[in-house]
Amino acid sequence: MFTGIIETVGTLVSIDQENSNFHFTVSSSISDELHIDQSVAHSGVCLTVTSCGNGRHVVTAIDETMRKTNLGDLRVGDAVNLERCMPAQGRFDGHIVQGHVDTTGICAQVEETAGSWKYVFTYPESAGQITVPKGSITINGVSLTVIDSELTGFSVAIIPYTYEHTTFKTLQPGDRVNLEFDVIGKYVQAYLTRSSQV
Repeated sequence: MFTGIIETVGTLVSIDQENSNFHFTVSSSISDELHIDQSVAHSGVCLTVTSCGNGRHVVTAIDETMRKTNLGDLRVGDAVNLERCMPAQGRFDGHIVQGHVDTTGICAQVEETAGSWKYVFTYPESAGQITVPKGSITINGVSLTVIDSELTGFSVAIIPYTYEHTTFKTLQPGDRVNLEFDVIGKYVQAYLTRSSQV
C-alpha cells in the first residue's frame, strides 16, 4: 500500500524485453536503499524489485501491466515518480493508494494560474469509474485532490513544490497518464451498481 506522496524522481536507464516481460532499470537516490522483493510504485504502478545496487534498481512488468498502464510509452532517459510502500507506523499524508492502475487518461490541458498549474485530464467512459469534487485521485502515482469533475474528465491543481519534485513539470497535453481512482469510491460504486441490478 502507498500514500501517493512521491519520495523522489528516478531516471530510466534501460528497457530490456524478455519474451513478454519488460525489465526496467532505474537510477535514483533511493535505489541503494531498496532490497529484492520490495514493492515500489513507479509512476503509480506497483512493481517488485528484482535486483539493486550501484545507485540503480531493476523491476519487471508483465504483458498485462504494459497494456493497462503507460509504461509502454516510457523511453530511456524519461523520469518516473518513485514511492516505496508505506511502513506500518507511517503517516497517511496522501490517501490510500494500492499501486493498481485502473485506466490510463490523457492530459488535455495545462494552464498556469498565478504561480500554480491547473491540469485537465480525460479518460474513457468504459473505465466505469467516477471522480467527485474534493475527492482523491492518483495521477502517475501522485495523490491529488479533484477540483472539477465530469463524467469522463476532471481537473487538479499543482502547487510549485509538487510541480518541481514530480514528473508533472514534463507533462504535456496529449501525454498518457496512469490513473488510480479512490479505493473507497470504487467499492461504493460497485455496491450501488450491483444493488441496482438485483
